[in-house]
Amino acid sequence: MADWRFEEHLRTPVGRGDLPSGGHDGVAGGAACGDLVRVVVAVEGDRIAGAGFVAEGCGALTVCGSVACELLDGASVRDAARVSVAAVADEVGGLHPGKLHAAELVVDALHRALGAAVAADAAPPEGEARGTLVAMSGGVDSAVAALKAGPDAVAVTLELWRDPANDAESSCCSHSAVRRARDLAHRMAMPHLTLDLRDAFRDGVVTPWIEDHRKGLTPNPCVRCNGNVRLDAMLGLADRLGCATLTTGHYARTTEDGLLRLAVDPGKDQAYMLSGLRPSSIARMRFPLGSLLKPQVRALAEEAGLSVARTPDSQDLCFLAGTGRSAFLERHGGLVDRPGPVHDAETGETVGEHQGAHLYTLGQRRGLGVAAGEPRYVVATDVETNVVTVGRRERLMTDRVSLRDVVLHVDPWRVDGVKLRYRQQPRRAVVLESPDPGATGPGTVMLEEPLLQAAPGQTAMLLHGDIVVGTGTLA
Repeated sequence: MADWRFEEHLRTPVGRGDLPSGGHDGVAGGAACGDLVRVVVAVEGDRIAGAGFVAEGCGALTVCGSVACELLDGASVRDAARVSVAAVADEVGGLHPGKLHAAELVVDALHRALGAAVAADAAPPEGEARGTLVAMSGGVDSAVAALKAGPDAVAVTLELWRDPANDAESSCCSHSAVRRARDLAHRMAMPHLTLDLRDAFRDGVVTPWIEDHRKGLTPNPCVRCNGNVRLDAMLGLADRLGCATLTTGHYARTTEDGLLRLAVDPGKDQAYMLSGLRPSSIARMRFPLGSLLKPQVRALAEEAGLSVARTPDSQDLCFLAGTGRSAFLERHGGLVDRPGPVHDAETGETVGEHQGAHLYTLGQRRGLGVAAGEPRYVVATDVETNVVTVGRRERLMTDRVSLRDVVLHVDPWRVDGVKLRYRQQPRRAVVLESPDPGATGPGTVMLEEPLLQAAPGQTAMLLHGDIVVGTGTLA
């Protein structure tokens, strides 16, 4: 338990009220627990230039804030990123379980401040880049990717969304997930940084997702997130830390010329979700799980004694964890349920009632509430008139796909396949119309065999063999 150092930090706390000019803030706690701490960290080059704190609440919070500032004094950025709950507690001889909460809050605030400071102000020492930055979500895949990252690796976890209506335990981007990933990284003896991208995520992913629903589209937020928000932000952080590459636990591979390649395990392949990345970004990425099967990944985690070896895979969109799509759209977009008619495409008759055309997607079969002698699918939605139309499967079969926002990395004649849904295997296809490589514009793809039509707003991943050579959005 705590020794004389606890009293010393309580009487003469290091850094209390001494907030460095130009520093970055991290806050943790609040009314719910009665304890609130703010930590401010300033970074110059690859070292901590100053750290201070203010705290309201129990004396243990002041003690832990003081310890954290003492540990940061003159430290390198990477050493600062190693400051853990255990390290803070050890500096005062240990903490009673009832006071460990104070160390957790201080470390939460410290790492929020440190991540912001590094992302804005850090610069690596001169010389060759060393190590890789590892994206850790707190799950088994990213943990095994960290195992394979090699020496001098640094871990980072993104905080993308925080909402009391969500289930923080099942979300991969909540504050709870950040804490789990940080604790795991520290147990693996890795420095860990927290990067708060909540504003960028809301503006670049969630808001467009809501607006696409308002237009009656079926958006693909993970493709947008990876291509426009998450991975490029982490590559920027890698530059600040002097890391040459970014390592993730995605099931994908890369080619020598900086293009994505499908994973060995077709059931886990995630190249589709990464297809919006630029080749310049892909060239710096490392995917150590791309040649492994999921059981092999879990076996490696078991062998290493990782606590997450049997953690279930997340299924929901991260910002929907624990809440339904309808409730989320109403809460954050004002899109309330609007009951309306379900029409039969064959007869024009009203055959049921839906809860809002914005909640239905082309090709949907379940949850229609329509009794018919044979299966019915959504064949059209109209958010303006709030009508959903259902019909037979053959109405959705097509061999021609119109695209917008097409980007090709190679000449169009090289495209020989397309994937129109995440859970769909690639299909043989050729490009009939497209912009020049590197440009953006409309396009048309002809399928070798007719396929169930995918919904407008979904991503089309264009392939040459198992190499991703372009993308587009279904028009």
